[in-house]
Amino acid sequence: MKNKVLVLCFFILLIGCKPKQVVVKPVVVEYAKVPLAEVGADQKKRAYDLGKRLLMICNTSKFIPFKESEATPSVIQNTTLEKHSKVCLKFRERYGSFVDLKLMEVYRISPGNETLFRYKALYERSNANKELRVTLNAENKVSSLKTTEWTDTFLKK
Repeated sequence: MKNKVLVLCFFILLIGCKPKQVVVKPVVVEYAKVPLAEVGADQKKRAYDLGKRLLMICNTSKFIPFKESEATPSVIQNTTLEKHSKVCLKFRERYGSFVDLKLMEVYRISPGNETLFRYKALYERSNANKELRVTLNAENKVSSLKTTEWTDTFLKK
């Protein structure tokens, strides 16, 4: 009798513990190009100032961490003096001193209501072909910063 009850409990447990399939819908991120004239001057200035400040660290060696009013916690946590020192050493060696940023394109990212600014980073040496992407969230805080090789076509990375 005990064996029958144990076998019955085992089968009930086995049926009850069957894994359930969870359907995960992929989030589709859409990038919509925005004419430069349609972007607010204050947003352009904020993205430019924060991006330039980030790259000017290589010239001045004065690291100024982002404040909570300027960037998201993840950006603040990831922008450290140690990381900047490594990147700056490599950039200065290859491209010379940082000169300026030139705004090339702006994209709206949905979902999330973020704005991505694509800047061409200008350096002393002509072999420099770098891009800086500054993403501002709905609160005008930097939600991501990325440097990559410049391409004329926008690659969603």
